[in-house]
Amino acid sequence: MADSPRSQHFDRKPALDDDPGRWLGNASLLDLEDPRLRLRARALTQLCKTDREKALAIYGFVKRIPFSKPLKLRLRNAREVIDYGRGDADDKSVVLIALLRAADIPARLHYIELRGEILRGLTSAVTSAARPLAEIFVGERWLRTDTYIFDAAYMAAARKRLQDAGWEWGYGIHRDGNAIWSGADDAYLGGMPTAEDPMVISDLGLYNDPMELMSSPEWRSAYPRLPRAVQWNVLAPGIDKIARELREEVGVHRPARTKGAT
Repeated sequence: MADSPRSQHFDRKPALDDDPGRWLGNASLLDLEDPRLRLRARALTQLCKTDREKALAIYGFVKRIPFSKPLKLRLRNAREVIDYGRGDADDKSVVLIALLRAADIPARLHYIELRGEILRGLTSAVTSAARPLAEIFVGERWLRTDTYIFDAAYMAAARKRLQDAGWEWGYGIHRDGNAIWSGADDAYLGGMPTAEDPMVISDLGLYNDPMELMSSPEWRSAYPRLPRAVQWNVLAPGIDKIARELREEVGVHRPARTKGAT
């Protein structure tokens, strides 16, 4: 997640953006020409018969990538995140959108701004944060989910901590929110559509990748790149430590970085 301009709406011409064909092209972080990325997409979907099956196979792969908050001074592209073997919401969103598009499934990111309270337990140092909802075109309609962000072990431990503390919200989720996406309907970590979610402050619009959002004039004027990167790198070790502890609570340890990781 990343800090975002408070109570701001970025107009992205939604009527035009609803065309699925608009959301199949390349973008700076997607790097769809990477042969290993395309090979990964093919391997994940080669036994699938429908777009829904393909989307679920890719979604499952991305969801299994352990959530963490790595130190970084720039956004990673899809191949780098896969090689690194772990990532935050922006990292995992890039992999999801890239693999879906490599499999010829239209996909895009719909950024929303959430109250900082959603991160209680991970950090109390931010007042708001941006979250990339994935919108995937399956069955002739756009379906929305953010459940790919947190792996199953993290989710199980986070829910237990929320229940033990008597909290509704925290660790990036709602206690009774959705844990997985079925490929047939929307699914939200907050447990309800964004229009009804009390944690949602504003709609930041539709984008191809996180870089497109963060390169927009509105974003750059509100959050200069270097100070924002420094802020999150200061918070990252603490968030990463808590994510690791959550995973260890259910007996799952963070995997070692894969060979060739960047």
